[in-house]
Amino acid sequence: MRGKQAPKRKLKPDPKYQSQVISKFINYIMRNGKKSIAQGLVYRACDIIQKESGTEPLEIFEKAIKNVSPILEVKSRRIGGANYQIPTQVRGERRNALAFRWLIQASKNTHKGIGMDKRLAKEILAASNEEGAAMAKKLDVQRMAESNRAFAHFAR
Repeated sequence: MRGKQAPKRKLKPDPKYQSQVISKFINYIMRNGKKSIAQGLVYRACDIIQKESGTEPLEIFEKAIKNVSPILEVKSRRIGGANYQIPTQVRGERRNALAFRWLIQASKNTHKGIGMDKRLAKEILAASNEEGAAMAKKLDVQRMAESNRAFAHFAR
């Protein structure tokens, strides 16, 4: 790696909930720099969550992120001519990044024919109840790490 690593920038909290986590999630949903569209989509999804669950959408969102965040993942490493899947712990920032990515991907792939805000709300509600496609993805990754536990001694 050449040069210094870029410093971490502080993220402004989102205007409605004053949460940096939701602000980061909005940035993950944003396409082509259209932040206001991404904001509207997330806020509409939060309104749907509020109607369906009757509780604070921020609590449900944080619970969903906590449920979907992986603890272990596998990384491929070449040792002596063979590739091994080595289980490693996931850092905090990467945990959130994977959880956001899996939630967005799951809501894109499921429930075709309805709006993205409704799909996102359904997936967040499902993840907060430990269900749904994003949760299945997390369990697959965890299962893969668990089955390759024998190669953990190759980790640095």
